[in-house]
Amino acid sequence: MAEHPLAPLFRLDPDLQNYLKLSDAFVYSDGALPRKLKLVIAMAFDAAHGADQGVAALAGAAIKAGATKQEIVEAVRVAVHLSGIGAAYTASKGLAGLESKT
Repeated sequence: MAEHPLAPLFRLDPDLQNYLKLSDAFVYSDGALPRKLKLVIAMAFDAAHGADQGVAALAGAAIKAGATKQEIVEAVRVAVHLSGIGAAYTASKGLAGLESKT
């Protein structure tokens, strides 16, 4: 498995890593919106912003939280519609292994 993309920064600033862990727990916990939906929304943001590694990580986390491939694909449609075709290229790169996952 590849090293986390922020690992070099986290080695330099472990407090930032702790902050982000707490922030993620706060943001992505179940509430009025379920965790899986929050992760799918975040994945669409990463697609819109050109972060293919984020797309891959968040899509994987969303699937583990119960999201379906179709929910992920439809979120990508929204990102492409609102942000342009670049989101499709980013999502495609980030979701390259999704077809083989259950």
